[in-house]
Amino acid sequence: MSDDQNNGVERTTDHGKPRTESAKAPKPSKERAGSRRSSNKGIVTGVLSAVVILAAGGGAVAAAGMVPGPSGGSNLEARQADVPAGRSLGVCPEPARLVTGTEVGTDAQFSPVSTTATSALNAVVLSNPAGTVPGSSITALGGKNVAEIAKAPTSTPSPTPGPPVLAAAAASVSPVDSPTVVGADPIGNEKASLSANLSYSATDGDLRGLAAAQCQQPGNDAWLLGSNTALGRTAVLNLSNASETPATVNLDLFGHQGQIQAPGARGLLIAPGTTRSVNLAGLAPNESELAVHLRSTGGPVAGTIQQSVLRGLVPGGVDFLSPGAAPSNLQVMTGVDIQDAAAVKALGGKSGFSDAVPALQIAVPGSTDAVVQVKLYGANGERQLPNGGVVTVKGGTVASLDLDGVPAGSYTVTASSDVSFVASTRIARGAKAESPTDFAWSPSSARLGSQHLVAVPRSGQRFFSFGVPEGRASVSYAPVTADGKVGKSVDIDISGGTTSLIELPATADGAAVAGFVVSASGDPVYGAMLLGTKDRADVSVLAIQDAAAGLEKVPVTVGY
Repeated sequence: MSDDQNNGVERTTDHGKPRTESAKAPKPSKERAGSRRSSNKGIVTGVLSAVVILAAGGGAVAAAGMVPGPSGGSNLEARQADVPAGRSLGVCPEPARLVTGTEVGTDAQFSPVSTTATSALNAVVLSNPAGTVPGSSITALGGKNVAEIAKAPTSTPSPTPGPPVLAAAAASVSPVDSPTVVGADPIGNEKASLSANLSYSATDGDLRGLAAAQCQQPGNDAWLLGSNTALGRTAVLNLSNASETPATVNLDLFGHQGQIQAPGARGLLIAPGTTRSVNLAGLAPNESELAVHLRSTGGPVAGTIQQSVLRGLVPGGVDFLSPGAAPSNLQVMTGVDIQDAAAVKALGGKSGFSDAVPALQIAVPGSTDAVVQVKLYGANGERQLPNGGVVTVKGGTVASLDLDGVPAGSYTVTASSDVSFVASTRIARGAKAESPTDFAWSPSSARLGSQHLVAVPRSGQRFFSFGVPEGRASVSYAPVTADGKVGKSVDIDISGGTTSLIELPATADGAAVAGFVVSASGDPVYGAMLLGTKDRADVSVLAIQDAAAGLEKVPVTVGY
C-alpha cells in the first residue's frame, strides 16, 4: 500500500548523476532671515540683474525656436522579421512508480510497481511537403541517446507544385525507465511536426490499470486538474527541465474551500536535465478536488501528475494528469466514455467510491464567481443534465459536477461562462466494488485545424473521438505506418451537436500503424484518443495536441 500522506515529500533525480544542492541624509538647517537693514542700493541692483537675466533667457528661447528639430525622432513603419524555427521537443514522463514511506524533509523513495508492469514510448515525425523527414531522436532527459528516429537529411529539396508528398519516420522504445525527450530538427525554416506518448499498463499491484500521457512541449505556465490527496489517493507532481537553464517553479494550489497557502510550493528549483517529484499531499493534504497552477521562470518545464487510487486493498486505478487549455470562457473535452447509468449510480453510492463516477471538474482562478453552463453531446445529439447543467463555482475555488443519469456512450462536454475558468472531465471504468477499477481524465483541448500528427500505442484498443458542438464539420485521418509510409486518408462528415467514436486499425497495408495525420474543416471540431484493453477496466485519454507551427514573424520597429 502506498503512503500518500507524507508531508513535504520530494524527489530530485538527474538520472544517474549525483546532485548537491542606508543612513538618512542630514536634514538641512533652516535659512536665517535676511537683515531688514538691506540698503536700497542692493535692492535696485538685484532687480536690474533679474531683468538682464530674463532678457537673455528670452533671446535663448527665441533662438531655439528658429532652429529646426532633429529628424531622428520619427518612427519608421514596423516591419515583419522572420523568427528562425527552433527544434521541436516533447518531454515524456517516466512510467508510474509506487511511492513508499518517507520522512518529512527527505527525498521521495519509490519501489517496483508489479511483476506485470509494462511501458512503451511511441514517437512519429512527419516530413515537409516535399517528403524530407527531419533529423530526429529520443534521448534521456540528461542528454544520453536512447534511439534514433530519422537521420538528418543531406539536402532539403523545395516542395513542387501540386499535392504534398508526405513521408514519416517512427520509433518505439520498450520498456522505459526514466523521463525522456523526443526531438526533431527544423526543416525549411519551419518546426518539424512531431508527436509522441508514453503508455503504462499493469494487471497487478497497487498501480494496476492503464495510464498514458502525451510528450509535451515545455512551457512556463500550465494548469493541471484532477488531483486528489484524500485517504487512499496519491498525487505526485513530476517537473522535468529539458533545457540548459535552471528553472524555478511556483505552484498555486486551489481546493474546494479556496486557494491553499503552502510555503513549500514556492521557489522549487529544477536543475537542467533533471526531474523533481513532489508529493502533493505534503502541500495540500486531504483535498479531494485539487487544481495546480504551475508557473516557471528561467527554463521552461514539463509537468505531469501521477494520480492513483487505493481503496483498502483494492486498486482503484492510475492515470497521468496532463495540462489542459489555458483559462477561457469556453472549455471543450471529448473522449468522455460513460458506462451504464444504473451501474454508475450504484457504484458511486458506496462508501469510498464517490470518485469512481464520471464528473466535470472546474477551477476558477479569479475572485469572481462563475456561473457555468455544461452540455453533453453524444452520438444522437445533446443529452440533458440535472438542474439544466448549470453549476456555480466561487472565485478561487474548485468544484465538480457529476455526470450521472446519462445513457452509456461516448460524449463531448462543453462548459461556458462569462468568467474565465479551466476544466477537465473524469472517466471511470469498472462496476463492482470488490473488483479493480480504473479512471482517466480528459483535459480541455483546442479546436482542431490542419495536419495534426498523433502517435498511437502499438497495442490495446484505440479510438478517435471527435465532437462538433455546433454547425457541421469534416474530419480526415490518414494512417502513418511504422515503415514511414502515409496512407490514404479516411474522410468523415460530423453533424453539429454530436460525437463520433471511431475504432482505429492496428495495421494498414500490412504494416503496424504508428500514428495518424488528422485534419479538420468547417465548424469547430475537437478530438481525443480513447485507449483501453479488451475485457479489462483499463481506460486512458489523450487529447489531440496543436499542429506544428509554421514560419513565425514578429513586428520590429526601428527608431529612437
